Amino acid sequence: MPLKVMIAYPPLPDKKGVPLISQNRQFQWFNKPTFIFPCVPAYAATVLKQAGHDVYWEDGVAQMDSVEDWDKRFGQIQPDVLAIEVKTPVVKRYWKYIDKLKAIYPKTKYVLMGDHITGMPEESLRNCQADYCITGGDFDFALLNLCAHLDKGTDLEPGVYFWRDGRRDATDKIVSTGRFELKHGLDVLPMIDRQLSKWHLYAKENGNFKYLPGTYTMVGRDCWWGRCTFCSWTTTFTNFRCRTAQQHADEIGHLIDLGVREVFDDTGTFPAGGWLKEFCKEVIQRGYHEKITLGCNMIPGALSEEDYDLMGKANFRFMLFGLESANQSTLDRLHKLGQADKIEESMRLAKKAGLMPHVTCMVGYPWETKEEAQRTIDLTRSLFDKGYIDTLQATICMPYPGTPLFKECKEQNLLRTEDWDDYGMRDPIMKCPIPDDELLDMTRGIYNSFLTPRFIWNQVSSVRNFEDVKYLIRGGMRVLGHLADFNFFGLGQKQTKEVRQATKGKIGYDEPLSDEPPPEPHGRVARPLPPSRAKSVVSKDV
Repeated sequence: MPLKVMIAYPPLPDKKGVPLISQNRQFQWFNKPTFIFPCVPAYAATVLKQAGHDVYWEDGVAQMDSVEDWDKRFGQIQPDVLAIEVKTPVVKRYWKYIDKLKAIYPKTKYVLMGDHITGMPEESLRNCQADYCITGGDFDFALLNLCAHLDKGTDLEPGVYFWRDGRRDATDKIVSTGRFELKHGLDVLPMIDRQLSKWHLYAKENGNFKYLPGTYTMVGRDCWWGRCTFCSWTTTFTNFRCRTAQQHADEIGHLIDLGVREVFDDTGTFPAGGWLKEFCKEVIQRGYHEKITLGCNMIPGALSEEDYDLMGKANFRFMLFGLESANQSTLDRLHKLGQADKIEESMRLAKKAGLMPHVTCMVGYPWETKEEAQRTIDLTRSLFDKGYIDTLQATICMPYPGTPLFKECKEQNLLRTEDWDDYGMRDPIMKCPIPDDELLDMTRGIYNSFLTPRFIWNQVSSVRNFEDVKYLIRGGMRVLGHLADFNFFGLGQKQTKEVRQATKGKIGYDEPLSDEPPPEPHGRVARPLPPSRAKSVVSKDV
């Protein structure tokens, strides 16, 4: 008999704003709603449906459901399996949600997955009534296997944690099928069923899109560099795999047929080398560059001028660069590929090719002085003033459980708290030589860095049609939202303080966490590369 499987993000109404859970390597509360299409869970829904199961997609966050409405639909469906992707700052909230549902619908199997679960799988089993915890990033293959196990008794693949006898009591113990293995080839996956996964929910409320409706793809898992110590997905996706350039071009054609006008590929770093050339030439040959706009993630210094020019011809527009810091010592400590003194040249070449570079940067590193942090702000201001970048994103660096950065902070007593509720980027978590107020001022300073006369003039003079005007208005509203997220006029901290006061002392909010330590980080991030090796990686055909 087919199973009723629900892939869901139950709603989490909160004064702090909208939680960014899906398709996010880092979590934030946003005052201005932003919804990102979750690619791997969408693949999961697709393959489960193909296997004959009844699949329900219920993203209560993107649907902006009330708790009452979402719970009512859950009761009407009463799925056999509920699978929820979890991020660190909301894991305790979802523990309570599962306990509530389990008390009413005990026959449902409750499954947790995601980077926090990968980092601390036993913790959630000990703190809520979840039945299974799936580790690793291949939720699609893992859920398909788990449902086959529940339906037909198929052996479980590595990476699944559960109570030995299916019950949570003092006499039982947690067992697992071993360390997760990412051996599945992505070329066997079908095209995502976008209707089933309700792609339209994520098509407009997203600052990465200039042309609406837009959507996300994820051709690779996850980053061919994959060693940055702060990134939660480097320990979730421990080996890089990629669909073929032909398959990705086929997907772009399918999205054009759906009416999509802009696509952002959220592979950690878009494939480079021969793959990139083949894909761009295929897009141009098929004429897709005249019908759709493309975007992707990239590492500064990874591409040549020839690569940028080819991407410009293929109608790439939005290029997201992880700048992180202007200090080489910080990039080295984070195992970040690239050189600080090459950042500006990468932005210049991308802009020259007609792309619109967007940079992400972070502050709050325990080892950076105020003067060093200021260099990052000065660099973003300089890049804006010269017209080399168009937009940016600033965050406070978070040490997520399971990452090498978390392990380093734990060993060196650099963590202020291990209360996961506080890991939402509203406040610094790592001990830092810069006072909190000054640190928050710096995040606002990074956003304010674009307010130069030259940049404003460049934006105004770039307007060619009403589409450009609407994009500038949407972008301005999102900047105001980000300023509120980082305590503009005291709003961000006021929201956080109100929530803490409202929940203090209430049952279900102050329970101690599990004493189980997170497992040692595995994969490429745990092995520093010598400079010679790091340099050679960029030139490979990935």
